Amino acid sequence: MPKRGIVFLTRTNALLEKIMPLLTPTAIALGVLFSSRLSPYEDLVPWIFAAMTFIGSLKSSFADIGRELYRPQKLLALMLILHVVMPCVGWTAGRLFFPGDPLTITGYVLLFVIPTGVVSVVWVTIYRGNLALTLSLILIDTLLSPFIVPASLYVMMGETVEVRVWAMMKGLLWMVVIPSLAGMLANQWTRGKAGKTWSPPLAPLVKIGLFAVVAINGSAIAPYFKQVNGHLAAVVAVTLGTVIIGYLIGWGCSSAFRWSRADSVAMQFNSGMRNLSAGAVLAVQYFPPAVSLPVISGMLFQQMLAALFGYRIARKDGKMSRADSGPVSDQAVSDHP
Repeated sequence: MPKRGIVFLTRTNALLEKIMPLLTPTAIALGVLFSSRLSPYEDLVPWIFAAMTFIGSLKSSFADIGRELYRPQKLLALMLILHVVMPCVGWTAGRLFFPGDPLTITGYVLLFVIPTGVVSVVWVTIYRGNLALTLSLILIDTLLSPFIVPASLYVMMGETVEVRVWAMMKGLLWMVVIPSLAGMLANQWTRGKAGKTWSPPLAPLVKIGLFAVVAINGSAIAPYFKQVNGHLAAVVAVTLGTVIIGYLIGWGCSSAFRWSRADSVAMQFNSGMRNLSAGAVLAVQYFPPAVSLPVISGMLFQQMLAALFGYRIARKDGKMSRADSGPVSDQAVSDHP
């Protein structure tokens, strides 16, 4: 690729990263407004998502996983939060606020059983967290998702809502697992060159793909968002509360375990974020539309909350820097990330 093209794509990616908190809410709004035009493209969503997963996996390697598996305590703690604690939080919130509504309860369970979000790499990188831990968690969680997601839904909701276990496993296999392995193998075969040379210019395509997936999935539930009522308002409010709890649990656990700053940053973002675009695809393809509401509404807040917690991390860094170095100039403080 010409150097000018690489520079343009790199700058585009930087711009998209800055507007990440607004990207998904805008996509949902466009999906609802232009639902009749976007809904015919639903069949493209799994393919777009597979391409996003492949690009996101180019920076990963089997060596990263090996290093984290050698000392798996942090991975196990994160997996426990992701697939035991938070699904129970979602199930409890659904039962508490929407009793007798199994579809909405299923939506909250699905919201928290899907794997951690690939986009968490962006936030962990920005705030200098443990990237190796994040990549290892994403890969392991992704590879296990065809088993964990259907099994968790079946255990928690199988008696009240039909869970298409095998169809869901197949969908996750083709959308997530195979593209992830392909990206890792490409990076391995090229001895890391794929991650260094392909990933940067392809990075903006991940954000564009995310925008497209969210907009198309938003069109599938447009009737619910076009009719604003008490139920929709309650779903949005409960979703906001439960997603905040995810971030707070990550923050609290990393503080209780006295993890390093880099590990704490990774813990917070990975506990709070989910691969909601994958969750929305699963909800739209394998469940009635009502199940999609908690997942889609989660997209309204996930990036904005990530930005808010990132701001808190930056403020804490600034306070610690001033405490360690004593009085500093205004210019030095402004230069701190």
